[in-house]
Amino acid sequence: MPQRFAQLSDPHLSSLEQVRARDLFNKRALGYLSWRRKRRFEHRPEVLQALQRNLELPKLDQLLITGDLTHIGLPSEFRQASDWLQQLGDARQIALVPGNHDSCVRADWQQTYALWQDYMASDGSAGQDDGEQLFPSLRVRGQLAFIGLSTACPKPPLMATGTTDAEQLSRLPELLTRCAQQGLFRVLYLHHSPLPGVEKWRKRLTNASAVHDIIAQCGAELVLHGHGHRAQYHEMTTRDGMVPVIAVPSASALGLHGADTARYNRYSVERDNDGWQLGIDARCYDRESGEFTPGEQREVAIRRPVLPL
Repeated sequence: MPQRFAQLSDPHLSSLEQVRARDLFNKRALGYLSWRRKRRFEHRPEVLQALQRNLELPKLDQLLITGDLTHIGLPSEFRQASDWLQQLGDARQIALVPGNHDSCVRADWQQTYALWQDYMASDGSAGQDDGEQLFPSLRVRGQLAFIGLSTACPKPPLMATGTTDAEQLSRLPELLTRCAQQGLFRVLYLHHSPLPGVEKWRKRLTNASAVHDIIAQCGAELVLHGHGHRAQYHEMTTRDGMVPVIAVPSASALGLHGADTARYNRYSVERDNDGWQLGIDARCYDRESGEFTPGEQREVAIRRPVLPL
């Protein structure tokens, strides 16, 4: 029987209606102006509500959220997102990594990321107050290994770049190699694309080449990201063979002004004699009906030598 999981990204679910002027004496002021002018009309709560109706979380082994739950990373936004996550489901079934909007500026850990800690934690580490060592995270569900990488860190104004710190880069190769030795289907998920040249200079992962090289040398079966608010499908070559690199648009976007309309992807994974069969099932927001409906479907054969059970 196939295992199933889903990915959504960039929900930007919080409201800034009650923001205080004193909260905006930094980079957040630019983000607030963007929200007032455009983002509050584009990222809509009714779209997220429709997604929740379509999600069928109990049927999934895991839901991955690849960052940007907030607009400007205020503590009040983290509280709103925490309430939304608890309403969505149990932290053991939902795994997330932060995005650049969530780390707009440096903020107190206890007022921000500590509220999401159980959703970012590896198996067996929920509730531990060890924010510096959360990533790379690892959750194993059956034959699936979900490996989370953080690219979120404060950057100068007008920059939406990300960086994966040296500690994560040093730990990632061993994690990928160990999961491969266990015969697991490795899903690496992060906010920014690890493919050099995919994003604009001011939105790029600054050390994408380092992350890309680790994946190429150690292998993976699937890489998922968000950030660009666009549906993307790329493939990269690793020592183990081809790896799909997939991005989804914002989960709350109406698709105004030519942007991609909200979408999330459902995945199915099943072993076969030559490796793995990956099914990709897009669910897209339909503005006319106000619901998510089936979109593009794709089957991808990921050839790997599969270890005996």
